[in-house]
Amino acid sequence: MQTLCCRSKVPVIKEVDGTPITNPHRATCHCGRVVLKLELPNGIENPRHCDCSICRRKGAVVASVPLSRLKVVAGSEFLREYQFNTNVARHFFCSVCGTYTHHQRRSNPEEYGFNVGCLEGVNPFKIANVQVNDGVNHPADATHAT
Repeated sequence: MQTLCCRSKVPVIKEVDGTPITNPHRATCHCGRVVLKLELPNGIENPRHCDCSICRRKGAVVASVPLSRLKVVAGSEFLREYQFNTNVARHFFCSVCGTYTHHQRRSNPEEYGFNVGCLEGVNPFKIANVQVNDGVNHPADATHAT
């Protein structure tokens, strides 16, 4: 079930194909060694794809939460970090199964983007009309004339 958030007109999803989005909601990598707890009081907000060089390769549906709403509750020793280009965004993946779980966002370092496909019971391909953000032309790369 998809609605629009009353404040920002952002798509908010409370249920995906019969799976309710609980608060908190558990997320795991494929092998289950990395376990995240996400506080999602409004459900999944603004699910999207990004077409930047790394996201095109990951192919994940992502959503964001403030840093305080994502906790690694197990398997932090299995997480590995990858940075590239400006080395601002911090991408995390399981070193055992290779699953991308989350990243600290470049466009807003106060947020984590998380892999919606890691949410327990959620098939991100059941989310209709997932928008694509223009990550090739990242706002942080824009030059502004003064």
